[in-house]
Amino acid sequence: MELFAQTNQNKTPPAPLAQRIRPAALEQIRGQNHLFGPQGMLTRALEERKLLSAIFWGPPGSGKTTSARLLAEALQADFQAISAVTSGVKDLKELLAKAEYNLHRGRSTLLFIDEIHRYNKAQQDALLHAVEDGTVIFIGATTENPSFEVVGALLSRCLVHRFEPLSDEALMEILDAALTEDEEMKSLKVKLDDDTRRRLIELASGDARRLLNALEVSAHLLKPSKDGFRHLTPQHVDQAVSGRSYLYDKAGDAHYDTISAFIKSVRASDPDAAIYYLARMLEAGEDPLFIARRLIILASEDVGNASPLGLVLANSAFQATHQIGMPEARIILAQATTYLASSPKSNASYVAISEAIEDVKRLGPQPVPLKLRNPVTKLMKNEDYGEGYQYAHEYEGGFSGMECLPEKLKDRIYYRPTDRGQEKIIKERLQSLWEKRKGKG
Repeated sequence: MELFAQTNQNKTPPAPLAQRIRPAALEQIRGQNHLFGPQGMLTRALEERKLLSAIFWGPPGSGKTTSARLLAEALQADFQAISAVTSGVKDLKELLAKAEYNLHRGRSTLLFIDEIHRYNKAQQDALLHAVEDGTVIFIGATTENPSFEVVGALLSRCLVHRFEPLSDEALMEILDAALTEDEEMKSLKVKLDDDTRRRLIELASGDARRLLNALEVSAHLLKPSKDGFRHLTPQHVDQAVSGRSYLYDKAGDAHYDTISAFIKSVRASDPDAAIYYLARMLEAGEDPLFIARRLIILASEDVGNASPLGLVLANSAFQATHQIGMPEARIILAQATTYLASSPKSNASYVAISEAIEDVKRLGPQPVPLKLRNPVTKLMKNEDYGEGYQYAHEYEGGFSGMECLPEKLKDRIYYRPTDRGQEKIIKERLQSLWEKRKGKG
């Protein structure tokens, strides 16, 4: 037992596959040609030896960290990397002092801070002077929109380079490199058919690290066949990564991007896209009540009186989701989503209240016409409160024609019904009642 323990202590486990096959040169970086291609922004910056501080913004596994390290090598700069998750101002000041020492010796420093969005304002502000005076070439990596997560003073001193999710073609090249260039993978004798390759690419969702982790885990879990090869199938891959997480940070870009795509799909009357984004959110663990609340808002803002039942259904869906919970609530949300997406659309109510609020802000609260005021005291009656009021039900058709807007706004039309769905009936009735609406929307 002692010998076994000693053997295990001396044996160093290999680095993960994703680490082992990192690009060794800038020209090996895949999928970011707009940055590292022959005419890429960073390629040109290196040629002119004018690499400026920057924010690398992009999804996980798109090459941000590797690119920063290779840029430092190309510039022959000292590469210092820290994570904003595990470091603070004290660590930052120590690195900046080292960078200043390097600068006096004629050597530049590239300071790479991963997940820069995790730093608070004070921590980000601690970088400003060093970035401003060129003590460091600063590169911050983030998966979040830097417009919201990086303080303005720091952002103004940096260029923002967008890293795109890796294309299927780039991922396929990385997959081939892993199988043919990595010694450990070659020793495992992994065989992939086209369906398995496609499945690995699908699961990667543009993330090279996820692709390589899935390949490595799948290969190690599969035993060799009689011919000595490990014949990996899509089923093997699915089993190996069955617990994989989805790219969906409830406080980050993925959250806002997905709910935005969901709402806009419903608004565009595309129930298939809406259901897809609904599934994305539910699978990622989004709060179903958050989705239900958004559907209620959408039912009024985008469907409105073109299909008045939409608001009733959305509100019922919220109540039912609250009572039932997941996983059954997915069916309720799907019903509400497909109904609203398939309904005729009108934002006339939304436009009406927006314009009315704008008039209130612009003109202030206009006097309520006396005829609409309740004469609850003798003094009020003497002041003509209620004088000229016309009780609608005493008139034919329940319509008196009495104008109710303040004098200054008497010709204003806020609500302009569309010709879609039930709202067409509302439009026709209002036009038949009011002279100022005839021939108008």
